[in-house]
Amino acid sequence: MVSRMQLTSLNTIKVPDDLGSILTVADNEVPEYTQYLHAEAKGKIWQAVEDLFRTGVYPAITFCLRHQGQIVLNRSLGYAQGYGPHYGGPETATPVTPDSPICLFSASKVVTAMLVHWLNQEHLIDMNDPVSHYIPEYGVHGKKNATIYHLLTHRGGIPRIEDDVNPELLFDEATVVKMLCAARPVSRSGRRVAYHAITAGYILGELIRRVTGRSPRALLDEVVCKPMGMRHFNYGLEPEYRSLVIENHATGLKPVFPMDAYLYNILGGSLELAVDICNDPRFMEVIVPAGNIYATAEESSRFFEMLRQGGQFAGRQIFKPETVQRAILEAQRPEIDSSLLLPMRYSMGFMLGSKPLGLYGPNTPRAFGHLGFTNIFCWADPDRQTSVALMTSGKALLGPHLLALPKLLWTLSTQT
Repeated sequence: MVSRMQLTSLNTIKVPDDLGSILTVADNEVPEYTQYLHAEAKGKIWQAVEDLFRTGVYPAITFCLRHQGQIVLNRSLGYAQGYGPHYGGPETATPVTPDSPICLFSASKVVTAMLVHWLNQEHLIDMNDPVSHYIPEYGVHGKKNATIYHLLTHRGGIPRIEDDVNPELLFDEATVVKMLCAARPVSRSGRRVAYHAITAGYILGELIRRVTGRSPRALLDEVVCKPMGMRHFNYGLEPEYRSLVIENHATGLKPVFPMDAYLYNILGGSLELAVDICNDPRFMEVIVPAGNIYATAEESSRFFEMLRQGGQFAGRQIFKPETVQRAILEAQRPEIDSSLLLPMRYSMGFMLGSKPLGLYGPNTPRAFGHLGFTNIFCWADPDRQTSVALMTSGKALLGPHLLALPKLLWTLSTQT
């Protein structure tokens, strides 16, 4: 499938009148909500999810909400494969289910960050050490004093690769690392916050290799996946599960200047190109530390629930409580991110909520999580005792979802 957006179209799918025909409810939902989340609140939240789907921007939505440690919603709507704007149809599409894996995109940064925090927990690194202490070839062209802390907080000075880069390079991790080691920073490390879409992730992945002698995939499997019973939740996707994966679609209004330039600054290419790359089977084979964790919504919610509970899940201590606390502490005062052109609050690896309005709804100053490719939201909120994963297959910047999405975030914040 090649993404082709039409300039005069909203690039959406036709939504059936009866959403029950494309709804799947997982059997691990808590059937009665009086103890955890009353029925009226549950209904309002799910109605907001349905309203978001009715915009037609998302061919597939999977959604999981935990409240007070219980799964109160774990559902899916739509089509995993075979139907998108100007492509396929519902009669030939593969239905999405709560067990369908999807790429988390930039929400993967949280997972890689926690592996780096685990290295610190095990006294294998220090966050204030220069990266060049572990990767000597990185310390050239003014990057000698760039620290691990700088990379985790988007202050590493390498938000993008300045040279023209063939998209095929994403499938060659070793070459990307080599290029970043030789790159000249666009600003001095520590001076300016500028969202590092994929660059810092590659260096952090290489850091994991140098320190442990193992790949990020192997370390994640040992530290998180096996102890937490995850089927997926790792970089890439095993071949036997690729027929179940949720494919992504370029949806919404086709970006034109200046929005296309804005996206190019962040993604390094057009929206359509980015979608085509992530649907390429090779993207499921490689390790992109900042961008290709595959998981279900429930697995993502499970991970954030573990963090909300101080690193503990089902009686097992995955990370020490002080490790989690260090990871979610605000790293610096909020300021305008020079890549995203938005006011952002970062910790060492997380995008933080805010008040009166924030990424995760109103009055969410203690919420921590991350967005993925503009339309995936994963976070935990200690104040509300919730962990949430909203997975969507439509990659829209502008479109009819721009009212329904804030409404959903508002409903989650006010009803939990």
